[in-house]
Amino acid sequence: MPPVDIYTTQWCPYCHMAKALLKRKGVAYNEIDAASGDVRQAMIKRANGRMTVPQIFIGKTHVGGSDDLHELERAGKLDALLADEGTTA
Repeated sequence: MPPVDIYTTQWCPYCHMAKALLKRKGVAYNEIDAASGDVRQAMIKRANGRMTVPQIFIGKTHVGGSDDLHELERAGKLDALLADEGTTA
């Protein structure tokens, strides 16, 4: 399974929803607090200019936010993405 990084803030309800989906699926993830300026700037750069949280990365693939993650799940594509170690954006 590729590593999963999720940039979050403590007060973001979408972050909580995204983390809850990953937990239900038994996916370990690296939570990165994007509240500080330096981390937030790194997130924005990594997310190709997207400034909202959460920003989710599975391996090298930028998934996007919570809605994007849930859409992958609804479409039946999330499990394949989580299983694909060689995934690229």
